[in-house]
Amino acid sequence: MAWSRIRVYRAGRIPHTLVIMTLSTERTQSPPPGRQPAKPSSGGSASAPGPVRRNAPGLALAVVGLGLAEGVHALLPAVPMLTAAVVLGVVAAHVPGLHPFVRGRGRAGLSTAGKRLMRGGIVLLGLKLSIGDVLGLGWATVTMVLGVVLATFFGTWWLGRKLGLPGDQPLLIATGYSICGASAISAVSGALGKDEDDEQLASDVATSVALVTLCGTLAIAVLPLLHHPLGLDNLQFGRWVGAGVHDVGQVVATAQTAGPNALAEAVMVKLIRVAMLAPLVAGVAVAYRRRRAHDAAGGKQATGVRRPAVVPLFVVGFLAMTALRSTGVLPTGVLDAADTAQQLLLAMALFGLGSAVHLPSLARSGARTALLGLASWVVVAGVSYGGVLLTT
Repeated sequence: MAWSRIRVYRAGRIPHTLVIMTLSTERTQSPPPGRQPAKPSSGGSASAPGPVRRNAPGLALAVVGLGLAEGVHALLPAVPMLTAAVVLGVVAAHVPGLHPFVRGRGRAGLSTAGKRLMRGGIVLLGLKLSIGDVLGLGWATVTMVLGVVLATFFGTWWLGRKLGLPGDQPLLIATGYSICGASAISAVSGALGKDEDDEQLASDVATSVALVTLCGTLAIAVLPLLHHPLGLDNLQFGRWVGAGVHDVGQVVATAQTAGPNALAEAVMVKLIRVAMLAPLVAGVAVAYRRRRAHDAAGGKQATGVRRPAVVPLFVVGFLAMTALRSTGVLPTGVLDAADTAQQLLLAMALFGLGSAVHLPSLARSGARTALLGLASWVVVAGVSYGGVLLTT
């Protein structure tokens, strides 16, 4: 606080000055000797933290989640690391001690992991696929997988809309069931042209990932029990798993119960489904561009929406990696290192996506969401089973 002088002049022939000392409520500080007083910032009272400081706490927690997921997989090999990462993310979001951090200071970094790292993992996923391997399975198998993808995608999307699921959940759940689980959900969500800070989209993605992961995890336990009762030999079982289970890790965990030949067949059929990711994302982007153009022509102005690219950049990267793998120039060591990096990126991303799941919100639409998940599971399992019998 400091004293201020006010001069008061009295009217009259002879002016007199009365000096009044008033106490100011503002605190003033003198700069130290030899130091200039600080200039006020033109941008506000405090500068916002940079992207590194803003994302570091959440990314650090995602690294911890990755380590825990690897530990769970090491102790329980039947549980894929990616599945463990999603579950651990959901747990972290609801543990009383971690909940405030996950929803507050760590949210930015966890969201970055769920989006940016996921896209990096999708790009590296292209190195698992080569054009020669796909063609080597024959056009009958490729046609069968295409039929499974289309039936699952459009059937799930239609039923989700009929059930009245909110937002983009019908589209995202349909994508996850028909292609490759959480990776496909993230890819399609990035093609919708919405802001990355869109809270409704983040909620829809988290709910869809949780549902697809749950059903894929159940497949690890249920499908091996149906191996012999359905009259499938080992190769047929591998194809059925590859055509009907969502995530690549879950396919490996399920098919390995029937031996190495079944596992190899399952992975190849699964990678054909993965190859459908690029055209599906491009189709969704084109459909949404047309809808935005139609809304604009009708005078509707959507907020928080940008015009989506026909093919998102990370999908271009996925196709480029597939083309590179098809050339055969990459040594085995490089492919193994890329596979490890892809697993690490996807595990951190899935931990981030799992941390966005809000179980009370999920429970409010639980009956409808569970019904859609069960129905879609039946569709993909039934259509793929019929397709395997027709093509083998």
